[in-house]
Amino acid sequence: MNTEFPRILTLIRKERGISQKKAAADLGISQALLSHYEKGIRECGLLFLSRCADYYSVSCDYLLGRSPDRTGLQLTVDDIPEPDSAGKENVWKGGVLPVLNKKLIANSLNILFDLLARAQNKQLLTEVSSFLMLAVYRMFRIVHSVNPKNQAALFSVPKAYADPFASSAMQMSAARAAAIAEGVSIEGLEQMKAVDALAVTTQSLTEQYPLFSSSLFNLIQNSENAIDYKAQKPARR
Repeated sequence: MNTEFPRILTLIRKERGISQKKAAADLGISQALLSHYEKGIRECGLLFLSRCADYYSVSCDYLLGRSPDRTGLQLTVDDIPEPDSAGKENVWKGGVLPVLNKKLIANSLNILFDLLARAQNKQLLTEVSSFLMLAVYRMFRIVHSVNPKNQAALFSVPKAYADPFASSAMQMSAARAAAIAEGVSIEGLEQMKAVDALAVTTQSLTEQYPLFSSSLFNLIQNSENAIDYKAQKPARR
C-alpha cells in the first residue's frame, strides 16, 4: 500500500478548504469510504486515483508521493529558478534584517558550492548538500509550527520524530563529509583527489569572489560569535 497517498489526499483536500463530505460527494463515493482512504485503512483503485487527480488538478504521481511537483514534473537544473529571481516570491516584508541574513547565507553558499565543484568528489558534495537541506528542513518545520492551524500533513515524518531524526542524519552527513575531507580510509567513501584545488586564503577568496567573500567573512564572524567559544572554553588552572 502506498503510504504517501492517504497523507497527500488529506492535505490537498484541507488546503482547498473542502469538507470531507463534499469531496466524497463530488468524487462519487461515500464519506466513510473517503475517510478510510484518507486514513490509509483501505487502498483505492486506479480509477479513483485518476478521478482525484482530475478533481484536484494535480498529477497521479503527486498524489502517490512520486513527485513533489503538483504537475508531476521531475525537476532539472534548468527548471529551478535562481534564488534572486524577480517576482512576488522575492518581495521581503520583514525589514532589512531578513534581507541581510538571506544574502549572507546565499552568497556564502555560492562560494561553498564552487569549492565543492572544484573538489570533484560526488560523495562530499552529497553529504554537504544533505546537511544543509536538513538544516533548512528543521528550521522550516519550526517556523511552520508557529501557527497551530498549519497542516501537519505537509510532512510525512511525525513531529515528535522529525527533529531528533533530522539531527541524527545531519551528524552522520557531517561525519562522512569530515572523513572524506580528512582522508580517513573508510570502506565506501570516495577519497579526495583534487586537494590542491581547495587551497584558500583570505586573499585568494577576496580575489576569486569579489562579490561574495565579504558575506562569507561576515557569516564566519557571526557564527563564531554565536558559538561564543571563549565563554565556553574551560579556564586554565
